[in-house]
Amino acid sequence: MSHTVVEEHGTGTLHVWKLPTDERTLLSLVTGIFEKHWEHIWFGVIVQGAAWEVAAPNAPERISLYDGYVTVDFGRWHFHLCIGEHTASGPELGAVRRCARAELYRSISADGSPVSWGVRMFNGRGDQLMTVLLPNPFLTDRQQILSPPDYSRLAAWDDLRATYLGLEPDPLDRAGKGFTHA
Repeated sequence: MSHTVVEEHGTGTLHVWKLPTDERTLLSLVTGIFEKHWEHIWFGVIVQGAAWEVAAPNAPERISLYDGYVTVDFGRWHFHLCIGEHTASGPELGAVRRCARAELYRSISADGSPVSWGVRMFNGRGDQLMTVLLPNPFLTDRQQILSPPDYSRLAAWDDLRATYLGLEPDPLDRAGKGFTHA
């Protein structure tokens, strides 16, 4: 399965792989990311003008599903994502709230090498629900520059590609020299 190259105003080039958006797949994706990789990810909403990059305080105490919403509960705080059929608000609003697009992506620098890897989810109106910034070989878990790069930090990326796309690790992911902002 090949990627789609997307040019986004202000962010440069992204390589994007579409993921299925059925409830079972998205629950598996969210559960896997937050149970296996919570210590090494940052997540939130990243849109033009704002980037909420949140680190989990601990492993989730509970991940549950109710009326189409997955809840990831860290104890002191939690979040909800609509990933399935939501009936309480009616079919029209339920279709807007539900994740209609999910994707793995990597951000490409001006020299053609990847600098960032992640997962994004969007609702039925195209609004971003969440971005997960996966462990980066150029950054520590506190987002400090790593030198030299630690390509073992691509384990989450490689795992998600294998699990959801059936793809082997890509040598391009290990071709970058360092982190740059878009």
